[in-house]
Amino acid sequence: MAARQKEDTAALSRQLINDALAGVFKPVYVLMGDEPYYPELVCQAIIDNCIDEFGKDFNETICYGADVTPEQVVTAARRYPMMADRQLVVVKEAQMMKGSDEIAVYLDAPLDSTVLVLLLRGASLDKRKALYKAAQKVGAVLDSPALRDYEMPAWISRYYQEHGLNIDPEAAALFAESVGTELSTIAVETDKLLKNLPEGAKDVSIADIEKNVGISRQFSIFELTKELSFRHSGRALKIAAHLGTAARFNMPQAVSALYMHFYRILKYSVLVSRGGQVSPDEKASALAGVNPYFYREYDTAVRNYPLPKAQAVISLLCEYDFLAKGGDGGAATPDELLIELVAKILSV
Repeated sequence: MAARQKEDTAALSRQLINDALAGVFKPVYVLMGDEPYYPELVCQAIIDNCIDEFGKDFNETICYGADVTPEQVVTAARRYPMMADRQLVVVKEAQMMKGSDEIAVYLDAPLDSTVLVLLLRGASLDKRKALYKAAQKVGAVLDSPALRDYEMPAWISRYYQEHGLNIDPEAAALFAESVGTELSTIAVETDKLLKNLPEGAKDVSIADIEKNVGISRQFSIFELTKELSFRHSGRALKIAAHLGTAARFNMPQAVSALYMHFYRILKYSVLVSRGGQVSPDEKASALAGVNPYFYREYDTAVRNYPLPKAQAVISLLCEYDFLAKGGDGGAATPDELLIELVAKILSV
């Protein structure tokens, strides 16, 4: 359900942007959600295309939720445009406006000549209240949920495809580890990368990501999970030692990434433990979010961590999640905890 919603968010965002480019607008837009990338993208497309440059002084009002009341927004929305077919009223950071539900009264009979945009940053309207319901009825509501760490490589791959590029699956995974889950950061870093690619280049490699984004594949969580999958003890411990002393190292995030990796191995191990052939659909379900490019790694991992061992690793990760978040870890530093955790995983 969540994955479907995120795909719908991207599709609706593209549709609303294309409509704006074509000069087609709805009476009201509510752009909201924990991930601000799509709402801000749509909002900017509306601002860029709704009112021409000549008419912006007279027919464009951009304000901020902390500075206006619902009554002022309604009054602005009920004005008629000057020497134009429409006017634009944008309330940015609308989550800061007190009593915003009062705007619902305007949506009972919105003016055809007004385009009203409510942009909420990192927040959403209460879906039980009148404003949300009225906006859904007469306008467009874009709800943009935050993406999880494990969803980022697939999102990056789709983003690059939409821009006519092919990114190596390993490069996408490394990129995701470097920039986290903020989509706007990925867009900015991608723009920088594109300027440094040879003219006409369509393929993005790990070397491109390492060079232009500033992360080394050699010492990354992505590489650590891979070495653990293959039980390359020396290499895994070396990476853990390097990672733990990095300036931006975060032990809870590292444990979270390892947990997701071994949770997939666990799910796959359950299928394998039943005996018989694992169907492609069953495999895809167990390895949800994993690019098929990496299936071979998981085929090896499931042999190295059959069900009892996978369960033991999950138990270890739960224990170290507690320690990483301030549990009774004694005098151990985060880098020492990571090395200790990796050593214990390898000894399972």
